[in-house]
Amino acid sequence: MRYIIGIGGVTNGGKTTLTNRLIKVLPNCCVVHQDDFFKPQDQIEVGEDGFKQWDVLDSLDMEAMVSTVRAWIENPVKFARSHGVNVTPGSKEPASKDIHILVIEGFLLYNYKPLIDLFDMRYYLAVPYDECKRRRSTRNYTVPDPPGLFDGHVWPMYLKHRKEMEDSGVDVVYLDGLKTRDELYNQVLEDIHNKLLNCL
Repeated sequence: MRYIIGIGGVTNGGKTTLTNRLIKVLPNCCVVHQDDFFKPQDQIEVGEDGFKQWDVLDSLDMEAMVSTVRAWIENPVKFARSHGVNVTPGSKEPASKDIHILVIEGFLLYNYKPLIDLFDMRYYLAVPYDECKRRRSTRNYTVPDPPGLFDGHVWPMYLKHRKEMEDSGVDVVYLDGLKTRDELYNQVLEDIHNKLLNCL
């Protein structure tokens, strides 16, 4: 059985932290990080807001990302081995009963139709403006944030994309990013275990 879980939501909401904990405990689990699909810096356009447009779909090679996910769907064992993930042999049950999980993590997972349709479960981390801005200010990025980027581009794009997602009726489970890391991890892990058991 193949199962695809999305961990999406606001920048600095705790997506990567949660993802990294989940992939350590879920069986035969691989991960795809949306951040790995950013286009080169010289291909990122400057928008009307005066900032390089990093927080929009056009800054990402979404076709390559979907191709990567489809490669996992086609052969999760081969994908896992090529990404250094140990695959545990299944029980004596038929191979179709073996569980393989892909966790996809990123800030714009639910705004690209070819990707939206591939998820079995979609989680969405949200934190309020003040906390998001505080967390963002403590991060060191390869391309540092220029002054005013958060208020002038990052937060407005987050609100725009979240509204688009909600208006299109994407079914997500909202997670409160203000909860402790343990609370979020336990909530999502329990939810995944319950859903997987119901599918067996």
